[in-house]
Amino acid sequence: MFTSQTSSFQDSIDVEDRDELDSEEISGCSLRTQLSCYYTIYLYQGTSLTLVDSSLPSEAEPELRCYISRRLSKGALLGGMGNIATVELSVPEQAVGCYCCLLEQERSPEQPDADGNGYVICFMGGSEKGLNLFRLELDKYVQGLQSSLQTPELQNLETEVRPYLSRWYEESVMHIYRVVQLVHDSISFLLHAALSHTHVEVINSDERTKADVSRFIKAASLQGLSQQDTTAASLCKAISEDTHSDLIIDCSTSPPTLTNTVSNRFCDDWIQAFLNAAERCNPFLLRQILENFKLKAIQDMNSLKRYVRQAEMSHYALFRCCQFLQGCGNGDVLLQNARAEHSDLPEACSIITVLEEFLREQSQAQS
Repeated sequence: MFTSQTSSFQDSIDVEDRDELDSEEISGCSLRTQLSCYYTIYLYQGTSLTLVDSSLPSEAEPELRCYISRRLSKGALLGGMGNIATVELSVPEQAVGCYCCLLEQERSPEQPDADGNGYVICFMGGSEKGLNLFRLELDKYVQGLQSSLQTPELQNLETEVRPYLSRWYEESVMHIYRVVQLVHDSISFLLHAALSHTHVEVINSDERTKADVSRFIKAASLQGLSQQDTTAASLCKAISEDTHSDLIIDCSTSPPTLTNTVSNRFCDDWIQAFLNAAERCNPFLLRQILENFKLKAIQDMNSLKRYVRQAEMSHYALFRCCQFLQGCGNGDVLLQNARAEHSDLPEACSIITVLEEFLREQSQAQS
């Protein structure tokens, strides 16, 4: 999406007009309509599906069962791997995104032919595109049900399984929305912490809030997405620990009090996009904005690495490097990552030192 370093920030986050970020397409419903979510669980034995529990309207469940049966007959549901598609059901939305996953039962010596048996878990709501943004969270949430499904005849259906299935949307999709609602325009401090590998500590809060913030930081982090290897990532974290204090979020006040806050122009520029999506109560759009934020940061990191390589042979390239860092608004984070990644390259480190001095001078001149 981001094809040029000179692409404007507005091009990056213009969620009003861009087709790929169409809010109704992602959420699967009008913003004026409350999103309906459903779940269904089937017992799968051999080739037969038996309904265990469902929140779908009675007329819609048989339609879903036919769809799942076709998927199973084609071998399209693999054990432990979620599958997301659009299904047409007798629900108000008519067409909804459907996540389904086969949890196979563990084979025992007494049941050597139990391969393929298990439970099929289905979550429905929003759109296929929207659910795909949360595929990893949905996979993890379904796996959390595995131990509860070992009870004979699901005697714990009402006490454990049903409440767990009923919370899938709140637990797997809404955490980013809750964090934005919690910190509002302080979201830039969390974005900067995620990019700079700064530890975030939440105090005086419930466990759910702590988990939400931790998941947000992980989702906003570039760990494993950029071209850093394990050693470079560890060095980057060490640099951060040497230069930054933990970001503290104290939830004893409303709104929470944040201390040791650090941000930059790049992170600040994304605040309004997050607030607008949160105001619309659209968690799918929030996730898409977060992915765009990371994509732009990665693009800028790759641009800086290219300029650093060129600057080793050209003073003009060094000048372009300085211009780029001055314009992107994310120079502190980019240089931190670049220093970590080029730690074993003396010439590159010398260039980065010059760029760090340039940014310091610029900052002092502005202040």
